[in-house]
Amino acid sequence: MADERPKERADAARNRRAILEATAALLAEHGADALTMDRVAAAAGVGKGTIFHRFGNRAGLLHEMIAESTFALMDAVRTGPPPLGPGAPAEVRLVAFFDAFVRLMTDNIEVTVAYIQGPPHPQAAEIHNFWDAHITALLREARPDLDAEVVGRLLFGSLGGALVPQMARAGETDRLLGAVRELVEGVLRTP
Repeated sequence: MADERPKERADAARNRRAILEATAALLAEHGADALTMDRVAAAAGVGKGTIFHRFGNRAGLLHEMIAESTFALMDAVRTGPPPLGPGAPAEVRLVAFFDAFVRLMTDNIEVTVAYIQGPPHPQAAEIHNFWDAHITALLREARPDLDAEVVGRLLFGSLGGALVPQMARAGETDRLLGAVRELVEGVLRTP
């Protein structure tokens, strides 16, 4: 799955970038609950109608915010350099993936929180299937003795609760990264 958008006019691209940057700044400053289209429009220097025309609604705007970093990570997994991309041992790639995914979430924590609270992304099933297949394949290669599908889903599911936002907002990203790494490496250890 690639991000296949049609070419934009220069002014539309500029407005899109201004809107996304304003949204990111507002989320970082005020949090997900305080994000309104009026605030975004004012911060981006565009009319509110421009945002609605481009993104449809608040959920569409947040979907676009999450999609940028998500598709970039997917591309890195598919074709990027090792250890995240092909060419490294499965164990190393799996640890690199979880590191990158936790960073994606924590670097964009307010976007993540707003996304989790809203309706699912239109491509959510496809995106989640990609992560699931990637994790499962790496686990199968690294630990053929495991039920890679279930163990992978349990590992990935551990990132979906309240703990990640709580720790990220408390400035405990390094602690979280270390704990997730320990969890993944623990699964990778052969008995």
